[in-house]
Amino acid sequence: MQYFFNIVKADYMQRTRSYSFLITLGVTVFMAYSFVPADTANYTTLSASGYKGVNNSAWVGFVSGIMTTVMLSFYGFLLVNSGIKKDVDTEVGLIIATSPISNFKYLLAKLLSNYLVLLTIAGITFLVSIGVFFMRGKGYPFIPTDFIFPYLFFAVPALFVVAALAVVGEVFLGKRNILQFIIYFFLCGICMGLINKKGDHNLYGVFDPFGLSLMTKSVTQYINMHHHENIQGISFGFIFSGHRTFKYFEWPGLNWSAIFLFSRLFWVGLGIALVYISSLFFHRFDFTETITKRKKKKVTISEIGQATNKSAEFNLSALPMLSFDYGILPFIKTELLLLIRQGKRGMWLLNAAIWVAMCAVPLNIAYGYLLPILLFLQVTRFSELVTKEKTNRIHYFAYASYKPVLRMLPAQILAAMILAITLSLPIIIRCAINSNIYSILSIVNGISLIVLVAVMLGILTGGKKLFEVLFFLLTYSVLNRLPISDYLGSFAHNTNITLVLSIFSINIALIVLSLLARSYQTRHL
Repeated sequence: MQYFFNIVKADYMQRTRSYSFLITLGVTVFMAYSFVPADTANYTTLSASGYKGVNNSAWVGFVSGIMTTVMLSFYGFLLVNSGIKKDVDTEVGLIIATSPISNFKYLLAKLLSNYLVLLTIAGITFLVSIGVFFMRGKGYPFIPTDFIFPYLFFAVPALFVVAALAVVGEVFLGKRNILQFIIYFFLCGICMGLINKKGDHNLYGVFDPFGLSLMTKSVTQYINMHHHENIQGISFGFIFSGHRTFKYFEWPGLNWSAIFLFSRLFWVGLGIALVYISSLFFHRFDFTETITKRKKKKVTISEIGQATNKSAEFNLSALPMLSFDYGILPFIKTELLLLIRQGKRGMWLLNAAIWVAMCAVPLNIAYGYLLPILLFLQVTRFSELVTKEKTNRIHYFAYASYKPVLRMLPAQILAAMILAITLSLPIIIRCAINSNIYSILSIVNGISLIVLVAVMLGILTGGKKLFEVLFFLLTYSVLNRLPISDYLGSFAHNTNITLVLSIFSINIALIVLSLLARSYQTRHL
């Protein structure tokens, strides 16, 4: 058991001491503060056909708990799904492979370290939710159980399943991060689609790992009973509705059923079972590849003599003169090839399918939905744009090359932008045909923003997790049509040149900061 607890402790400490974790934690705290908007806010997070709950203890506690559960379940997977990969990259796995710890205990240790990271963030949001209540729930009594129970019965079991799926994804899909994301988000989408599904009221929330359907059914039933409505479903998420006037109701909270509480244990047990099954297929860091044995050719003494004579007659002056190219074009070509060849070739079939679809489907769908999804599929390429040197331990050579800041870094940025613009060509051409210059500028501006954010965060944190989490949140917000997330200018609104200039100014600032940060790194290896 000593090995087990040492792995859990070391992995947890390594993750929580990283800059990416601290910044992610800061973003989560801000989001937790936004889960329960003020009465004067132009958005809501849970709305039922114009009805909105007053900020009493039950509403603040349950909305914060369920929002934390869902949001952290979505982007928490990206945050913790590289525990095994890190042991492979650092070669710590080779030491673990020789230790007496079993495959199941090792994977269980990874599950617990993932779980503790997610629980740490959930614990911080729990404290923030209590602070939000004292700020916005004036006039209502503070009931501690209205905050404890939602986190205990919603967040605790759901995050355990997320931590388990992160381990399972690494075992079966290995370095195929994009495929892991697609399958995981597909499963989450199925769960979210069952929120407003009709069924036996005794089974509400049982087959929902988030527990969101239990709360939505309770809220709709309360409104229908006390306000004589016939509401069938609830809108969930950050819903921007201007300064719309809501009808307020005082929701008393949930009545917990025994079958729902038992279902939480079922989901925890399912997570353990999945990890146990994965342990039966775990590679245990044995990456030996079968090498085809070539038939040995017998070499005679006469042939050895001929080879020796040829080497003696070798003339260095006959070789062509070395030519040096200090330009940036060879770097751009190399970086572009690295981006294209990265990952599995099969993923390019998915990229090509979306690229072709953007040529055929209506422009508003292609521009507003397919383009953000296609760009997000390149998340691993963008996140490793400036971190691959350290990951492969060649940054000592790269930083010692001729003008690495003015040649290598700009080449990486330009290569990523060329790739992203090529992927966006169907939308750019269709906008050009419609003489929509604003949309073309917005797309190029947005692509530059994504690439430069990846570069900046990669340089500052030395890793890729923070960018992956932020890019996912941004893409999720775009697909849910949040106005503040319109980095590509795809929403149906009037031409706003201010937005283009603002993003352009941010891009300039990111370029300057990235150059300064990389210059500092090259001088302080």
